[in-house]
Amino acid sequence: MRMSPLILVTPCQQAAGTEFADASISLSNRYTQAINDAGGTPLVLPVTATRDQITELVRRADGVLLTGGEDIELKHYAPDTSPELAAKLGEVEPERDLLEFALVDEVFRQRKPLLGICRGHQMLNVALGGTLIVDLPSQRPDALLHKQMERKFELVHDVTLAPDSQIADILGTPQTGTNSTHHQAVARVADPLRVTGTTSDGVVETMELKDRAKLPFLQSVQFHPERLYDRHPHFARLFQAFVRAARGR
Repeated sequence: MRMSPLILVTPCQQAAGTEFADASISLSNRYTQAINDAGGTPLVLPVTATRDQITELVRRADGVLLTGGEDIELKHYAPDTSPELAAKLGEVEPERDLLEFALVDEVFRQRKPLLGICRGHQMLNVALGGTLIVDLPSQRPDALLHKQMERKFELVHDVTLAPDSQIADILGTPQTGTNSTHHQAVARVADPLRVTGTTSDGVVETMELKDRAKLPFLQSVQFHPERLYDRHPHFARLFQAFVRAARGR
């Protein structure tokens, strides 16, 4: 019997004293359950992995999921940010940043399917040379309220999808409601990527490769489909498409 596709999943890194006396990892079970329900086998990436181990783990994996989490350090995309704006940055995960830069590099080098969610969406853009809006309320005061943590399992705004995009094909709709729990967003889009979904205020909500042949599968979304797929089945199709691409790798 053929084994189910192995999906490498990135966790958050917690500082010493957050829960344990030493540094640790955390990950919502929603991510791994979504992969399970789509027919994959999730494997959580150790944040202590060396570059050689990352290379080997990506080699063994059939796909990679970049999950949500804390902010990315400013030095990677906006080193000249003013002190006033820099003060709006949330907690950061410096070691995770470096690990995920290496992970994205290996994904492209080894041509593995990739799904990015929330921070993963932003990380992909930065890793490929793009930038981020540091803080939406400060830099885009006219924007929708995008950080609605108390409604993280609810549809709080609409996203309009490009009709010729893979995400529109996967979800089967030109527009979808989504949840929203972020205060940062994609600013300058990395050259290899194209925007395929936005909110009414122009915030980038979904991206894919301009040249889809570069990877077997790449989708990145600013929202959290793992919190929605069990009640809104079209989001389950996103995980199914990802796992299907990993199976056919």
